[in-house]
Amino acid sequence: MGCNKSGVRETRRILLDGEAVPVLVDGGELVVDDGRRVPVADAVHLPPSEPSKILCVHLNHVSRVEEFQVSLPKAPTYFQKPTSSLNGHRGDVVRPGRCQWLNYEGEIVIVIGQPCHNVSPAEAGECIAGYTIGNDFGLHDFRDTDAGSMLRVKGSDTLCPVGPGLVEGWDFNGKGIRTLVNGQVVQDGNTDEMTWDMQYLVADLARTITLLPGDMVFSGTPANSRPVQPGDVVTVQVEGLGELTNTIVGGSTPIRGDCGAQPSESEEVLSTALGGDWEFRGVRPPRRS
Repeated sequence: MGCNKSGVRETRRILLDGEAVPVLVDGGELVVDDGRRVPVADAVHLPPSEPSKILCVHLNHVSRVEEFQVSLPKAPTYFQKPTSSLNGHRGDVVRPGRCQWLNYEGEIVIVIGQPCHNVSPAEAGECIAGYTIGNDFGLHDFRDTDAGSMLRVKGSDTLCPVGPGLVEGWDFNGKGIRTLVNGQVVQDGNTDEMTWDMQYLVADLARTITLLPGDMVFSGTPANSRPVQPGDVVTVQVEGLGELTNTIVGGSTPIRGDCGAQPSESEEVLSTALGGDWEFRGVRPPRRS
């Protein structure tokens, strides 16, 4: 139980008797400090940490950059997801009523282990508690609003599932990352195609932002983020980190029409949701229900 021969150790947070409880992974069971054991299949998973902030890099994987036919800036750029968007393994991801363009983005998430400020990339590893899996869902119906911040696109409720566990001692080099929708592979990448590695991202952010224990940094997604529909089951697999699975559901409450910007299907919305390929064919994609 605990660390295996390679020094890798996985912990999780689950809801047990109405409380958030840390557990160790021991095969198909989760072990509480008091010795109680919970089958993994029966556990209600919570995000593996309680972050004060969730920071995300815009573009990092080369395949994603090539897909959009853009040039990377000289340094990473970032956005935030509010902590209220957090979700867990096997949680439902809600696509609000009147919205059509909800995209998955499978990612590796860095979890901070100690206060981190003004460190070099070489030193940043000492500030990292471990790694987990995230799905940076985007509600692209609002792509025309909140320019830069992408607050509603990436920050709406339930759009930040993270888990299932926090893995310590994991080497991020040369690791595969895949996203599956209903069992079919839709994203297939590798950490070696990341322009900026995990330690660089942490050091860059920590130059001006103090990172605190539990904070999360999303490290970017490979190519082929596409829309999903209510009923779809989305799984992100990362070599050595396991699987994060969520189900898409339709929201019972539609987006209000009496205030704010409204969901749209502009060229920017469609080209982002569909990877930019639709406009080069000169064909408008069919409306999805």
